[in-house]
Amino acid sequence: MALVDRLPPLSALRAFEAAARHLHFTRAAEELGMTQAAVSYQIKLLEERIGAPLFLRQPRQLALTETGERMAPGIIESFALMRSTFAASQARAEALLAISTTQTFATEWLAPRIGGFQIEHPDIAVKFDIDTRLVDFSRDAVDVAIRAGKGNWPGLDAHLLIRADFTPMLSPRAARQVREPADLLDLTLIDRNDVWWSIWFEAAGVSFDGAGKESGLRLDSQALAASVARSGQGVAILTPAFYVGDLAHGSLVQPFPLVCTRGYGYYLVYPHGRRNAPHIRAFRNWILAQAPPVPPMTSAGIVTPMDGRAEGG
Repeated sequence: MALVDRLPPLSALRAFEAAARHLHFTRAAEELGMTQAAVSYQIKLLEERIGAPLFLRQPRQLALTETGERMAPGIIESFALMRSTFAASQARAEALLAISTTQTFATEWLAPRIGGFQIEHPDIAVKFDIDTRLVDFSRDAVDVAIRAGKGNWPGLDAHLLIRADFTPMLSPRAARQVREPADLLDLTLIDRNDVWWSIWFEAAGVSFDGAGKESGLRLDSQALAASVARSGQGVAILTPAFYVGDLAHGSLVQPFPLVCTRGYGYYLVYPHGRRNAPHIRAFRNWILAQAPPVPPMTSAGIVTPMDGRAEGG
């Protein structure tokens, strides 16, 4: 014969524990965020379940009955243990921030900046989970994710960090061969079949067949494409916000001011129910302060109007 769980409702035990500690229904109610009537009702349910009164309700004071005195120490100790166990688990969870992100975002944008977050929050360790798949917050041990898309994921709070704009970039030496957009076709286009190339050349007024050449470099991330472009082995089409430092130092050149977009971006996402977790809130506030302003775009997806001239020729 199966054993029947004879424990009373947790809400009733919780009301008894608070009232037994304070010996005062009003103070117990204030601690629990309940009304005094609600506490009294829970105590009554517990007394009916036990079959004996637990408190002596006197005009000016509250006292435990003999049955109440037998129960109180064990119940109070049990709740104290639950509180300490929960607090310890919460502290351990908040001491580690697991971030799911793509290789490009981690390498080109987040990694160079994450030290600032750790300086501000030395009690939070950071772990990167580099993956292109969409994280499942209900199953994966991840706190937040950097997800590419348009920001419309049900059940998730999404904050735009960087819009995925794109424009060609190449090494300074390769840039000397380029005077107008059509000149790029004489160079090796990295990931030639990427739809970004077709969009950009169309906006530049250049006829382009992305599938015209089967050979060429095919890479699976902007980070790799940028590395190849720096070495002078081809032209990459990249998101400028990731390569501000390269452009400033001259390791990469943006030959034309024309920048296009499809409206996609990189978003910080996390389950709505976890939005107030201290370590998630701290990271959200920090990373949103780091995010650059998003430049305006035209209805045709042009971010920066093109004047047809190469920078630095």
